[in-house]
Amino acid sequence: MTTIASIEAVPYSIPYVKPLKFASGEVHAANHVLVRITTSDGVVGIGDAVPRPFTYGETQAGIVAVIEQIFAPALVGLPLFAREQFAAILERTIGNPAAKSSIDIAVWDAIGKTLGQHVTDLLGGYGTSMKVSHMLGFDDPQAMVEEAQRMRDTYGITTFKVKVGRHPVELDIDVVRALREHFGTEATLYVDGNRGWSASESVRAMRLMDDLDLLFAEELSPADDVMGRRWQVGQINVPYIADESATTPAEVTRELLGGSATAISIKTARTGFTTSQRCLHLAEGLGVEVVMGNQIDTQLGSIATVTFGSAHRLTSRHAGELSNFLDMSDDLLTEPLVIQDGELSVRPGPGMGVEIDAQKLDHYRTDT
Repeated sequence: MTTIASIEAVPYSIPYVKPLKFASGEVHAANHVLVRITTSDGVVGIGDAVPRPFTYGETQAGIVAVIEQIFAPALVGLPLFAREQFAAILERTIGNPAAKSSIDIAVWDAIGKTLGQHVTDLLGGYGTSMKVSHMLGFDDPQAMVEEAQRMRDTYGITTFKVKVGRHPVELDIDVVRALREHFGTEATLYVDGNRGWSASESVRAMRLMDDLDLLFAEELSPADDVMGRRWQVGQINVPYIADESATTPAEVTRELLGGSATAISIKTARTGFTTSQRCLHLAEGLGVEVVMGNQIDTQLGSIATVTFGSAHRLTSRHAGELSNFLDMSDDLLTEPLVIQDGELSVRPGPGMGVEIDAQKLDHYRTDT
């Protein structure tokens, strides 16, 4: 019987060429944690833990600590295929979504490699690629239009998620209008507020953008403004995505049945593959739309997203947020990902089909 022999958490830091700015903070470097799970057969599964202290409360040091001190001692020795046991053990600890998710993804990667199967096929096998959506962070209208055009010219990307949430709201409305005027009907646009506006500001802004043919609106106002959020969602004429407010199956259920959202974002960096499937099945059962989100992921995180998203019909329907690794100065994979004709494909081979460059990891790790 194949078991978990060891779990390793390696902190590393890779600078971004261009910081990403949005309503809840800025990110200047990928201060992440590489998680490696080695089985009793010598197979190594990998996952990337993404700290977002301003969103979920996790830090790089905290992720390393909880994996080394709590999760690894409880999981080492368990059968590799005992995913429900893993889930039950991880759920005993409150919070820590990135740490839990990286372990879950690494386990799936190890399972795929052990079976000689791609994880996409194990999860559902619907497809092998996804259309790419590119996130546009805060800047002036001309700079954001130029970035979007560069993504279109270089990678064939025509779907853009526009960060909003500034004051006055006209700052962001001007950007979205400039993008629509520049691209016409060629581009698909949607907005994400990262909880930066109030409910009334959100409704006013969306009404001023009624003529811009937006696909979605995402987390424009805080979810804990319960009555305001429900009122706001009822006033908006596009599906309203719950993102940071819907990180567990219970939260997905609460937001959708409570009228605080009409669609959800799934991010494998915070729900792994196992919990992401549970969230997806809830969305399918309730008849709501899903987008695959981005935690400002590295290439490893992005390949995890496309591995999951391409495996299912509903998550393949819309472009996934898969391009933020383009803003990084380097990465850890032995073979860099390539976005071509607006799509990102899964890598062939068992597991997730990717490997870590040992020399690059040694260069960027911060614990030596």
